[in-house]
Amino acid sequence: MRIILAGAGEVGSHLIKMLSNEDHDIIVIDNDPVRLKSVSGSLDVMTIEGNANSINILREAKVSKADLFIAVTYSEDVNINSAILSKKLGAKKTIARIDNEEYLLPANKEIFSTLGIDYMIYPEKIAAREVAGLIAQTGSTEVVEFSGGKLQMYVIKLDENALIIDKSLKEIDPEKANKEFRAVAVTRGGRTIIPSGDDKFKQGDLVYVISSQAGMKDLFKYSGKQQFEVRNIMILGGSRIGMKTAKALGNQHYVKMIEIDRQKSYKLSNLLPNTLVINGDGTNMELLKNEGLEKMDAFIAVTGNSDTNILSCLLARHMGVKRTIAEVENMDYIQLAENIGIDTIINKKLITASRIFRFTMSEEVSSLKCLTGTDAEVLEFVVRPGAKVLKAPLKDIDFPNEAIIGGVIRGKNSFIAYGDTLIKPYDRVVVFALPSQIFTVGKFFN
Repeated sequence: MRIILAGAGEVGSHLIKMLSNEDHDIIVIDNDPVRLKSVSGSLDVMTIEGNANSINILREAKVSKADLFIAVTYSEDVNINSAILSKKLGAKKTIARIDNEEYLLPANKEIFSTLGIDYMIYPEKIAAREVAGLIAQTGSTEVVEFSGGKLQMYVIKLDENALIIDKSLKEIDPEKANKEFRAVAVTRGGRTIIPSGDDKFKQGDLVYVISSQAGMKDLFKYSGKQQFEVRNIMILGGSRIGMKTAKALGNQHYVKMIEIDRQKSYKLSNLLPNTLVINGDGTNMELLKNEGLEKMDAFIAVTGNSDTNILSCLLARHMGVKRTIAEVENMDYIQLAENIGIDTIINKKLITASRIFRFTMSEEVSSLKCLTGTDAEVLEFVVRPGAKVLKAPLKDIDFPNEAIIGGVIRGKNSFIAYGDTLIKPYDRVVVFALPSQIFTVGKFFN
């Protein structure tokens, strides 16, 4: 696939790393020579210095031959204009990152589609939706739903209360182990492995588990996690993620927001009638204590400053808050933040990459999610008639070792996949895979 990517910033560079694992022809456009040098020095891509809004630059990139044009610069206007121009110049499909939720209204999306933009992504809105979902699922650090929740993937950090420490699932309950849920991966010491049936779990492991609704009770029992009701929530930072999260949670919860900018605080108080907005410095620990931090069930730090978010979540944890969520945009901080006790990390780069990366896959991929804490992805495939995966039970199809089929959705039913499972045409199959195997895995389903 020939892919032109406008913007070599943090989102763009992360996407390039993902795409460069496969046999794509990638051209990167950016007006900053330093950013271009950074991506070209470590990855096999062609770079063009210039403005993506320039028709001459787009023609130099041979946009007329592009299968996919992706605009993820820091400017929404540049993203929109360059995507429109690229489609007019012959690009088959265009994607633009935006900052305005108004553009996603159905009537407005139709306007942009007519102009030539096939897909618009608003990372902050997706992030807020994820935060709201995590508040509802308090036993997991991350939750991914498939086919409307028929199957779910939970990411659970094992502490000293977990029944499976130093044991395999078979040893815990041989009669029930792995019937309604299945551990598909473990991240330990920064390394992600696909476990065999006899692998033992260790304290501090991040375990990725595919579960049906029927398996949730046993899943949380064995992992030592307890679900609890969240009533009181404090949000640090009136960013776009903070504002949208408060809107999503304000009707069912008591929400208090801390925002340092006075004018922004007044504006937010008018926009968020169900949220108490406090003007103050979130790095002031006394302020957080005075505002009742120790009485909160959940603390969400989304200031845009990773250091502030991490430190304030640590304070919240120290004060007894059960659920902490931090926006951490510095990729180097993610593993550190997870290791020191923060429950959940939100990262806009991974959110954006997940949504865009799916467009580089075959049409069999109905959803894809990049996960924090690991470079692996979880995908949902629709099985086409004649696919390789249909030819034999899963244990006999020579599926890659660095990937695993976790579950199957068949019509209204869902179940966990095992070696003797037979896949049928049009099943929706959930797969956990390391980056090196994603496109190899795809060949089993098309």
